[in-house]
Amino acid sequence: MTIDHAGGPVRKRGRRAHRPDPGDGPVAGFAHALLLLKEAAGDPSYDRMRSEFGAVASKSALAAAARGLQLPSWETTWEFVRPLAVTVLGGDEDRIRREWRDRWSAAGRDGRAPGGAPKHGWLLVAAVVAVVVAGAVFAVSRPRSGGGEPSLPIEGDASSLVADVTYPDGSRVRVNERFVKTWRLRNAGTVAWHGRFLQRQPPLDGLDVCHTDPRVPLPDAGPGADVTVSVPVQARGTPGPCQVFWKMVDSGGRLYLPQASGIYFQVEATG
Repeated sequence: MTIDHAGGPVRKRGRRAHRPDPGDGPVAGFAHALLLLKEAAGDPSYDRMRSEFGAVASKSALAAAARGLQLPSWETTWEFVRPLAVTVLGGDEDRIRREWRDRWSAAGRDGRAPGGAPKHGWLLVAAVVAVVVAGAVFAVSRPRSGGGEPSLPIEGDASSLVADVTYPDGSRVRVNERFVKTWRLRNAGTVAWHGRFLQRQPPLDGLDVCHTDPRVPLPDAGPGADVTVSVPVQARGTPGPCQVFWKMVDSGGRLYLPQASGIYFQVEATG
């Protein structure tokens, strides 16, 4: 039995998933890079990516992203990348997001040069992805330095989601509709919460994202206490899904619970 980077067993599968050929074009090359990342993280199952590492995309969406038949949405791409590159391999979240957003955008461009000749610049992107993945694997073998990192890991600090008080995931809203999303959170650790906030994670703007304040205050809470926190939202300006992720920070923006995936809301804007 093989052990992956997260310390769990990797099942031996009877059938290997179809591997897209990078020579088939930018979309196939992008899917191939996703599979390289998945293998670098120990090749966890899609179920495990969701249940243990916090991916919020469906199992079928994650699998489709790696087939290379069509380019996945950025939301699905990030839910494929984040649990592996950040949660398992320990990469810097902001850097990883920027790099993969650039690769996703490049894969979505026309794959042919003027005159019909295929472009091959995306092959360089695939090579860079392989180098980055290899570097991430190497980084796991070394202790990460806390010097200058924007995080506040505290022994005994923990949180849990108790309930979606309003607008549970999958709720439908109108395009540009204003609503208030509310969660109930629990201080599940032994450390009191004082002066904490929920800070929105990028992307922050655009027609295809919901609009919110970048930061909202979190009520103080002792160990074991529940609090409610609300976020005013304006739905995206075009029909489609919208997911917004939040992490707990102090007044200076330093992360509490840096290894946690945070919380999110997910709604569907309709025309």
